[in-house]
Amino acid sequence: MNKLFRGMATFALLCVVGGVAQAAITMPIVNVDNKGNVADTTSYGAVGYDYGIGKYEVTAGQYTAFLNSVAKTDTYGLYNAAMNTQARGCKIVQSGVSGNFTYSVASDYANRPVNYVSYWDACRFANWLNNGQIVGSTETGAYTMTSIGITNNSIARNAGWKWAVTSENEWYKAAYYKGGSASAGYWGNPMQSSAASTPSNDITNPDAGNNANFYQNGYTIGAPYYRTNVGEFENSASAYGTFDQGGNVSEWNEAIIGGSSYRGVRGGSFSYAGSLLSTDRGYKSPTYENSDLGFRVSAVVPEPSSLIALGALVAPLLAVRRRKA
Repeated sequence: MNKLFRGMATFALLCVVGGVAQAAITMPIVNVDNKGNVADTTSYGAVGYDYGIGKYEVTAGQYTAFLNSVAKTDTYGLYNAAMNTQARGCKIVQSGVSGNFTYSVASDYANRPVNYVSYWDACRFANWLNNGQIVGSTETGAYTMTSIGITNNSIARNAGWKWAVTSENEWYKAAYYKGGSASAGYWGNPMQSSAASTPSNDITNPDAGNNANFYQNGYTIGAPYYRTNVGEFENSASAYGTFDQGGNVSEWNEAIIGGSSYRGVRGGSFSYAGSLLSTDRGYKSPTYENSDLGFRVSAVVPEPSSLIALGALVAPLLAVRRRKA
């Protein structure tokens, strides 16, 4: 079922948005099942429903497509000039004038994670996905973006969401849970290793396993990139098949921490080692933007009846394709 879901989810997104925008993006996701699992000893990781989560961090290429769809005037400050001007930026370039802004990204940065994005930027990206990548669709959907909600840091995920910024428990389970049953236990890091094991940031042998892009006696790849292409360490996936939760950039999650002041941050980054461990729980102001912070998204798992209906849609299309061949 997992393999079927992954393939169907990608195709479904193409079907929904293909007629709306030629530059539609796909978001590879993996299925996180074993609903009702117990929490870790840290008290995190219990999720009472099956869900999908981004196989990779949101990339600079995906975020560029988002900007071209919704930020011709950039009313909500979705673009940060540091993306291009700072040495560690993801090299997204804004061109033109307000009302006619366009965006591009260097080809050698397109598959590296986006950075210099706030929590609110991540919410608006999720709204855009939630609404089928429709031009200008950033203020409603998974989240209802209001000035009061932003000021009070009180915006929460809406019922009926389809895509969202990961909740803390969704993120934690996908990174550390061993899978296989509802009481399988947890790893200490997202590469299916214990907290006591010593992961490596050796880029010369990325397929060895237990590897990630984090700072350890120097940067993994250093200037100018600092961040690897997503999924570079192909034998260092989590139990559910996610990549880079232990490195590249730390990632926003929905948790409200410190009263109403901060949002949660989880995962390793290219500039720090300790944050890849399950015991490390970070937080930042939701307006914070920096080179070592990005995000990934969660998705609703289609009900079995939806998969059957989608299969009925796919079959005739595949038949047509075979006849053409």
